[in-house]
Amino acid sequence: MRQQRIPLWVKIAYTLMVLVILPVYWHTLGVTNFLWFSDIALILMVPALWWENRLLASTMAVAVLLIELHWVADFVSGANLTQVALYMFTDKEPWYIKLLSGTFHLALPPVLILMLVKYGYDKRAYPLQIAIAVVVIPFTYLVTEPENNINWVYGIAEQRTDLPALLYLSLLLAGFILVVYTPSHFIFKRLFPPR
Repeated sequence: MRQQRIPLWVKIAYTLMVLVILPVYWHTLGVTNFLWFSDIALILMVPALWWENRLLASTMAVAVLLIELHWVADFVSGANLTQVALYMFTDKEPWYIKLLSGTFHLALPPVLILMLVKYGYDKRAYPLQIAIAVVVIPFTYLVTEPENNINWVYGIAEQRTDLPALLYLSLLLAGFILVVYTPSHFIFKRLFPPR
């Protein structure tokens, strides 16, 4: 029998965390909250772990690892860097949402890195994540409200845009590709060769 590359306890613990988060988020935040790229990664990491799927793990790493590391740094600073984790220090969300959000945002980066170390990076993840973003960004804009601003489709952070929607969404997609996906691709390709 082939030795598992990811310990069983990691798979079980991660899966249980997701099984707790999903119904609570759905009930409290609504189904559209799962359009956040981080939430997509949270969910798709379950099959990536159990199937030990290098492409799926790599795609989720390209999508969110740099963003998640940024969230962790902002959280550790008390939201004094960029305030992306500011909601963790305000009364905006209930305590249990903050607890679950903190748990998953702190757990996601080490699991992603563990998967990259164990599986190596699959360079097909870069175009696949771009294709996913091409679908998710306009879909998010069509089905969500500006007050939720999921994936920043209505403006960066609290700054709402006055640009026409098509232009802004195109620039947002280009920003994700240039600022997040491309650096991630080159970093992971160099640091995590395929196993």
